[in-house]
Amino acid sequence: MPEWSEKDKRQYEHIKESSKKRGIKTERAKEIAGRTVNKQRRKEGRTPNKRSHGTGNPNRPLSERTRDELYNRAKERNIRGRSRMSKNELVDALRSA
Repeated sequence: MPEWSEKDKRQYEHIKESSKKRGIKTERAKEIAGRTVNKQRRKEGRTPNKRSHGTGNPNRPLSERTRDELYNRAKERNIRGRSRMSKNELVDALRSA
């Protein structure tokens, strides 16, 4: 398991047990639980730096986030032309959106 908090571990166990109660096999239940916890961590910006995941820590200002985090956030908001924008242009676009 990645470096999960106690809350992440509890959530994992809860989802795994819930899936097993619904008749899903143990291995599949573990996969579902792990993917669900990791998805939540990505949404909260608590994952390792990966280009395709995360929008950064929501408590940090836009200017302190990476270009990839800003791009992912712009993608969520359907900002046109985002792939050609620099970090500063993405910050401006996100502030005005």
